[in-house]
Amino acid sequence: MAKRKASLGSKKKSDTVTGAAPYQPKMSAAAARSAVATTIGKRVELAKYRSTVTPLTMEERDLLIEQAAVMLEQIYAHLPLKRSLHANDPIQLLRLLRLRHAGLDERAFQSALMEIFLGLRDLHTNYILPAVYAQKFAFLPFRIEEFYEPGGVFAAAVPQLRKYVVSWVSPVNTVGTLKEGMIVTHWNGSPIELAVARSGDREAGSNADARRAQGIEALTLRWLGMSLPPDEDWVDLTYTDGSKTYESRFDWEVIDLSDRAALLAGLTQAAGTAPTIGLDLKRLLLDRSRKLIFDPQAVQVEREVTAHFEKAAVPSPPRADTSLFPDVFPRFGEVMTPSGNYGYVRLKSFAPQSGNISGVVDEFGRILRTLPQTGLILDVRGNGGGYINIGELILQMLTPRKITPEPFHFLATPLALKIVSEPSNDVGEWKETIIQGLESGASFSQGFSLTDSEECNRIGQVYQGPVVLITDALCYSTTDIFSAGFQDHQIGTVLGCHSSTGAGGANVWDYETLQSMTARFENPFVALPGGATMRVAARRCTRVGGRSGTPVEDYGVVTDMRYFMTREDVVGNNADLIAAAANILKSRPKQTLRLTPDSANPSQKFAIDYANVDRIDLFVNDRPVLSQEVSAGPGRWPVQLPFAATAGSVLGASGYRQGELVVSTRLSIGP
Repeated sequence: MAKRKASLGSKKKSDTVTGAAPYQPKMSAAAARSAVATTIGKRVELAKYRSTVTPLTMEERDLLIEQAAVMLEQIYAHLPLKRSLHANDPIQLLRLLRLRHAGLDERAFQSALMEIFLGLRDLHTNYILPAVYAQKFAFLPFRIEEFYEPGGVFAAAVPQLRKYVVSWVSPVNTVGTLKEGMIVTHWNGSPIELAVARSGDREAGSNADARRAQGIEALTLRWLGMSLPPDEDWVDLTYTDGSKTYESRFDWEVIDLSDRAALLAGLTQAAGTAPTIGLDLKRLLLDRSRKLIFDPQAVQVEREVTAHFEKAAVPSPPRADTSLFPDVFPRFGEVMTPSGNYGYVRLKSFAPQSGNISGVVDEFGRILRTLPQTGLILDVRGNGGGYINIGELILQMLTPRKITPEPFHFLATPLALKIVSEPSNDVGEWKETIIQGLESGASFSQGFSLTDSEECNRIGQVYQGPVVLITDALCYSTTDIFSAGFQDHQIGTVLGCHSSTGAGGANVWDYETLQSMTARFENPFVALPGGATMRVAARRCTRVGGRSGTPVEDYGVVTDMRYFMTREDVVGNNADLIAAAANILKSRPKQTLRLTPDSANPSQKFAIDYANVDRIDLFVNDRPVLSQEVSAGPGRWPVQLPFAATAGSVLGASGYRQGELVVSTRLSIGP
């Protein structure tokens, strides 16, 4: 979501950062309020919602506990890690809950079962409450985010003061004194830092930064499918503009977004096939619901693009500043900074609502070709993941190196063996190694990739300049995998707004997938009561390259450089953050390599334009043909192949500097 300029405070120190402004349709305040009210429908005060909840029976509770135990003990790929790293035994906790739940009321039982899952500190492995909860979202009409004074890139020894600011106000807010940029000091009388800590303790983040980030999110917006309704019916908020302090009361309101299929658009997959999803589901639903509550302009942009896409014979963006997938790429373009002009791409999700995986990959390449090749700022903050293969396929466009996709491992259990032994599940390559694990006592199968390695290298490098990747603790799952691949293939610098990513390393299966995959033998998974469901990390992933074998789960991707968000970043358009990333790019070497066919003999003669390389190797269909040492350039090398390349061949060029591969390019030979 794009943000307006801050309305409070002094002049920004990074006002000189301009460009890459996202398209926002013109909309008056009244029109925005009407659009949001229409989209979210009837709002009910939380106090009135509580009376509509029907409790589960004792038998239904027993069934939930039994099914959770089977899923975690037989399928959950991180069970050995969680038992060791967090001293957590969810199987024993479920046994105890089964013995004791008769003395619990509905809220206490749901809370106890959720706490067992939350104790895993795994946003992939969830208990999703019955439909009476899961169709509901509770919200306050504002959003809070953290920032630091002083902010920016600093050594760890520099003390940082963390503060909290109102970063968004919904058009349906009726409290006139609350504006974007207000500093929040207290929450129901408690210092805001304590309120954030308490909220974070109820979240499942793998590290302290992730739990705090999740806790901040839960302060003002909750999906009741994975978070119980707030304890309080309203919140008394204390906030200041620097000169005057205000205190206002805000009622929690509940909305019914029962069209879950629409919220989960793009994530469906054929029954009986192994899904390749890596996703923080709660994050996805909160992002999509927040858009409906706070950002009617973004909703309008997506509707316009969808209508354009349906009408166009050959899909092309409706505007130069708008992507074909605005939910994935909400902002991109050239940014002008004190350090120079660079490319900027906001990659918000790997879960396109259209479900068009190849379209997103192609669109990423198209966007890269429109940007200056002086350096790229790739911003994946808050990206909760999506399709694993999107994340692994686009890495190749940023580097001349060969991409190795991450391997995924099953837990070696009898039930996992049954699943991989069923041919229709398309997971047979894990079978022999699960058998070996059961025979030898190994915890896991060997690892195999989910994304085809040839496809991971079919396109090749598109962007040749240096790259900075911006992450935070809300990056999860596919975004963890993408960030790990970025770091493991030494593509560029990871600039983190927290010390590491969210640390979610798995391919997640939902309960319905488990039911469909076990249909040909005695099925331990049966329908759950009241529309409740579950998700599980079915295959864990490990890293490649110099960190080969290291699990992504719980460890995440540690940043190369730490950045502390400023107030201007949070309430503005991240100008300080972009300026810091640009300053990193300024010192990184740039190189170029271009192949141009000769118009008279395009299958045998070519010109190679290059800069900042000292050797060029030429290949036809990956077979070496020529190698030439060159001056550093910029320069042009006229080339004649020893033979005419046949139509459909791929001519490749690799550029080296002091023996290191630094750039590559490809050219398809036409008829």
